[in-house]
Amino acid sequence: MKRIIANSNANYHKDIFPFDIPPIDPANQIERDIFITDTTFRDGQQAMPAFSTEQMVSLYKMMSDLGGENGLIRQTEFFPYSDKDRKAIEKCKELNLKFPEITTWVRADRKDADILEDLEIKETGVLMSCSDYHIFKKLKISKENALEKYIKIAESILDRGIIVRCHLEDLTRADIYGFVIPLINKLNETVGNNKHAIKFRLCDTLGVGLPYESSSLPRGIPTLLKKLYADTDLLPEQLEWHGHNDFYKAVVNGTSAWIHGVSAVNCTLLGIGERTGNIPLEAMLFEYASLKGSFGGANMEIISKIKNYFIDEISYNLPENTPFVGKNFNTTKAGIHADGLLKSSDIYNSYDTYTVLRSRPGVCLNKTSGKAGIAYWINSYYNLNNGISKDHPLVSIIYEYINNEYENNARLSYINEKEITALIEKTGWVIKNE
Repeated sequence: MKRIIANSNANYHKDIFPFDIPPIDPANQIERDIFITDTTFRDGQQAMPAFSTEQMVSLYKMMSDLGGENGLIRQTEFFPYSDKDRKAIEKCKELNLKFPEITTWVRADRKDADILEDLEIKETGVLMSCSDYHIFKKLKISKENALEKYIKIAESILDRGIIVRCHLEDLTRADIYGFVIPLINKLNETVGNNKHAIKFRLCDTLGVGLPYESSSLPRGIPTLLKKLYADTDLLPEQLEWHGHNDFYKAVVNGTSAWIHGVSAVNCTLLGIGERTGNIPLEAMLFEYASLKGSFGGANMEIISKIKNYFIDEISYNLPENTPFVGKNFNTTKAGIHADGLLKSSDIYNSYDTYTVLRSRPGVCLNKTSGKAGIAYWINSYYNLNNGISKDHPLVSIIYEYINNEYENNARLSYINEKEITALIEKTGWVIKNE
């Protein structure tokens, strides 16, 4: 048996936890270009009251600001059908922003393709349902007819000089060798060497995809991508992943797709979308940082601006504990955690939430907060340069008040900031930076 010698020096694993950015995954760093695409205005808004034109334009502008000048958020897509959607496309184009590029989505129908004529867009998505569930039970046609139908619509749109993005719906329940690979090869043949004229969105429509290397077709994402690269002449820039969160795997599946070969992961702001939602765009920004070691020029503080717009202007009900954007995503209610934050913010934070998101770690005061929680709350609320300790007399006064509320008054709710500030004022203590 080998002797294990304890190291007396601190090992904070700074190569993994740099703190100024989220934790890094050294084993899966990606050198090739990867980026995010968006479907907030298409797939996202299908699950909520429709956005107004003004709301779409405002969100588009904020999305551009968030993605930065490098275009980490590379594209977004709109429906082209209603006057409202077409007006939104027009108004967003008038902003003359380089990113995200405006694209559309149509069904595999010649009439839908004709709608694109006067929009002057460079790329459109085309719905191509590819599982036998959809081909036989929804479309009620044969695989041969489906193949022919999809090739004809793709050729029709390509003839108009528009890039075709084939949305392979329900791919993770599809017959990969019996339909999907033949379809991809046929479509790639139509463009010859001009591979950039056609793309493929790999759609995990029901969120059944699996991120594990040991998982088999059609659910296993690593296996799926390995087979696609082995039996087609696809390029990474032709591939995009689109997932749903039915089994809580939307984010990890998107990350797995990046690691195993796609260039783009398709998302929505705040993860809005039908049923359990799409991949949250803000989450994939953090995943990007984990795989690249930086945010790629993204302006992360815009995330809070977008969140506030959804809440204030769209009346969106955002759960308070939603990662990165919820009101209490970095708020602790445990006294022992507050004590750690009081000593050093990296004890209970894996990254600096203020540097990244302009959101300081918070403490919610209740019966378990303890004196450390109260001291941290005071220092944070009053933004004190030289914070008070948990041994400060004012902390003891507030601690007794809180204990009395819960022990003698049978209180069940949290202590709010107005109560605490009123109590501090009543004690006569003046809190200020010196």
